[in-house]
Amino acid sequence: MASRASIAGHPIHPMLVTIPIGLFVFSLVADIATYYGANGAWSQVAFYCMGGGIVGALLAAVFGLVDLLSLSDDRARKIGIAHMAVNLGVVALFVINFALRWQGHPLQGAPFLLSIVAILMLLVAGWLGGHMVFVHGVAVAQPGTQSFVERRKVSKPVRNERRRVHMGAPLSQY
Repeated sequence: MASRASIAGHPIHPMLVTIPIGLFVFSLVADIATYYGANGAWSQVAFYCMGGGIVGALLAAVFGLVDLLSLSDDRARKIGIAHMAVNLGVVALFVINFALRWQGHPLQGAPFLLSIVAILMLLVAGWLGGHMVFVHGVAVAQPGTQSFVERRKVSKPVRNERRRVHMGAPLSQY
């Protein structure tokens, strides 16, 4: 079952989720660097990565919701709802974490623990998303469906004189 939200036959949601995943994971990396005493702006990097990850996750969620609403298989829909719920929980934890840091709370304690819990939940959400794709075929075009490139091909053949670049030499020789 192909995705309803796609560009040239490629689903948008999987393209967009890489942005918040990368930013959220790197925010934890920056937190770990800060926790272990690395000098520099690591705490600021974590803060801005969280902010960007929240925005990216909400954008990806819009396209994920479009895909979820188009599911007809009940089992895939249940897994999709669980995937959505866990991801919304991840975003909620990062929003709380972002707000705590905005107010100036130190990294020790709640913010660091929220980052770890949110990343663990992100792993679960990723597994659920992969299960929908690889087991249930969600957002996967079925064999035999016409691709974007195939639809764009011209139906009548090119004349022989246009197939040659120079005096009788076929294009394949260049």
